[in-house]
Amino acid sequence: MLNSPLLQQISSYIDGKWINASNRGVIAVTNPANGEHLADVPDLGATETTSAVEAAARALLARASLDERARWLTQIHQALLENKHELARIITLEQGKPLKESIAEVEYAAGFFHFCAANMGQLESHSLPGRIRGSEWKIHHRPAGVVGLITPWNFPLAMLAKKFASAIAAGCAVVAKPADLTPLTCIALWQILDQFHLPAGRFNLVIGKAGPIGEVLCAHPAVRLISFTGSTVVGRLLMAQAAPYVKRLALELGGNAPFMVFDDADIEAAVNALMLNKFRCAGQTCVCANRVLVARSVQKDFTDAIAARVAALRVGDGLDASTDIGPLINRGAVEKVNRHVTDALSKGGRQIVEVKLDPALSPNGHFRAPVVLGDLPRNAEMLVEETFGPVVGITAFDSDEDAVTLANSTIHGLAAYVFTRNTDRMQRVVSQLRFGHVGLNTGAGPTPEAPFGGMKQSGIGREGGIEGMLEFCESQTTVQL
Repeated sequence: MLNSPLLQQISSYIDGKWINASNRGVIAVTNPANGEHLADVPDLGATETTSAVEAAARALLARASLDERARWLTQIHQALLENKHELARIITLEQGKPLKESIAEVEYAAGFFHFCAANMGQLESHSLPGRIRGSEWKIHHRPAGVVGLITPWNFPLAMLAKKFASAIAAGCAVVAKPADLTPLTCIALWQILDQFHLPAGRFNLVIGKAGPIGEVLCAHPAVRLISFTGSTVVGRLLMAQAAPYVKRLALELGGNAPFMVFDDADIEAAVNALMLNKFRCAGQTCVCANRVLVARSVQKDFTDAIAARVAALRVGDGLDASTDIGPLINRGAVEKVNRHVTDALSKGGRQIVEVKLDPALSPNGHFRAPVVLGDLPRNAEMLVEETFGPVVGITAFDSDEDAVTLANSTIHGLAAYVFTRNTDRMQRVVSQLRFGHVGLNTGAGPTPEAPFGGMKQSGIGREGGIEGMLEFCESQTTVQL
């Protein structure tokens, strides 16, 4: 059941107050595991978003020191860990992922606040050494201003934390818009923030449909930066809408990650890595392997090994401790996976294994059985479009050059993974890959300490690391005789 001490309010938060009224009706939030109605959230639009932006602009008139910002970050980090289990339960209820994954998400999210708090010194003003052109030069990192944070449903806390922590560190005022499929996690976070009595207007939460909220964030002159995680299609739209106002954008967009297994790879290690990488969040992550590219000489060994592991997966409700794979987010996600599988089979792919679903699972749940497909043809939809589901499709390659060409044959460039024991090959291949994050003999994803972002049409800008903090700053140079 939803009943939670962190959800005493089910509404948006603007200028230090909970906003309950709306002329636009409500957004129903449901549990993807069983269709259970969890809550109705007021659907806010352009008027409320404008109020939030204006409140944020007023809040910026009172500058916060680096020490004050560090204190806020530390408070949030500690509160996330203290409320870890309840936040995780809320994530699982509205998003569906197994509870153990939700706990890991809260810990990951907390890490961004910790990292930023510990590295506030990087934002201190600093002088250039010596006298340049007879003058003293100094560099200042000023807050970008009011920032709009637009986040997706697959990691409702972590994707916000990446942006939010850096925005706080930089001294910005925030208007956050979570996905309307999973708003409850953010509401729970704002209830925690409300307990700290932070300056009114500094951190605003607006829940509603993307169109009217996004239009205000793109057009309002007080908003100087929009940070968005989501599809490339929506990223292009935001760029077009913000262009007339010359706004800064930080975009983490779609992925189509290649997972490359060369003929000298440690097959067991590669299979272990793929299991962790591919099936987290039921395959609904932008950094998970979408194209499994395997050297033809080891294709059978790899396929047999991964099929055995996938066959043992258990699909179920994320609150069940024995669940490995939870539901997909909605019926449309299930239909997309089905379409990709059907397409692959119709073009010559082979179904190696498909997990049997427990008939006791709720018929209202959005479950999709994990599947392994072999001999995936190169014209399969799965090689062009993110599947975002629990499907392993294996395509053979015949040479290093063939593997690199196939890996790069996408408009996306977010993450890639390379498995080989040969160091020279590893470095040669990596130097040719156009992906912002590359795992070498590991399927590990991003960490708060390092910058993360895409190349090509997977986005612009970086999150995490010092670079992520600087995304929310404007550099100002002063020169003095």
